[in-house]
Amino acid sequence: MKRTPLILLVLIVLGLSGWLAWWLFHNEMPQTELVLYGNVDLREIDLAFNNSERIAQELIDEGDHVRRGQLLARVDTSRLTPQVAQAVANVEVDVVNLANARRQYDRMATLWASSHGRAISKQDFDSARATMDAAAARQDADEAQLALLRQELKDAELFAPTNATVRSRIMEPGDMASPSHAVFTLAVTDPKWVRVYVSEPDLGKVHPGARAYAIVDAFPGRRFPGWIGFVSSVAEFTPKNIETEDLRTSLVYEVRVYVRDPNDDLRLGMPATVHIPLSGATGAPRP
Repeated sequence: MKRTPLILLVLIVLGLSGWLAWWLFHNEMPQTELVLYGNVDLREIDLAFNNSERIAQELIDEGDHVRRGQLLARVDTSRLTPQVAQAVANVEVDVVNLANARRQYDRMATLWASSHGRAISKQDFDSARATMDAAAARQDADEAQLALLRQELKDAELFAPTNATVRSRIMEPGDMASPSHAVFTLAVTDPKWVRVYVSEPDLGKVHPGARAYAIVDAFPGRRFPGWIGFVSSVAEFTPKNIETEDLRTSLVYEVRVYVRDPNDDLRLGMPATVHIPLSGATGAPRP
């Protein structure tokens, strides 16, 4: 008989546990944020000269910050500069020759018109006009050659196309530059984004413009504010570097979360955790 209260107590505890589990299942707390994992990503630029010539000077090194339009390097122009000077002289001669040929043609045209074709032969008149046309064509060709050489002289200097950080200095002074070989690799530090992947059940919770923030292990307690800038419309299998082997067979969608990093603290490939509040708030992409 003494066991009856104990059994009754056990039944009450089991009943309360079952009721509590049922209540928690049917009254689950609403999810306040979506947590995703990925890596910091950014764009890179491989810079090469348009000319095939030896590099004469490099003005930057790895890790330097460069501004748009900043001079980065030069190639040797010791053979190109005399060619430009020769082309300039050719054009000057062409100008004189064309002026002389035009005067000769004008005289011929005057005699032809005043004598009704009796003072000079038709052959002489046509020859004067052909000489003038040939001089004009020669001047056009030499001016085009001069423009090409001046462009090559301009291309002998390499400028930064945008604000960036020098990631790699691939070639050195004395190396032979060419259009197919990059001299520098620049990392475009603005914008930066975290590439994450969202599963299909959570796809409806993310949309471009939604606010988000990223955190990284290198800066504990610090948030990098940002926003969702891109949600892929094509499903893919989870990349190997993101999840375990069991989850790699899951279909996911790529999401780019752009972040603000004014101090340039985030590095390419750095693991990051992205938090996306599910309150529905959105913000302007840029301040």
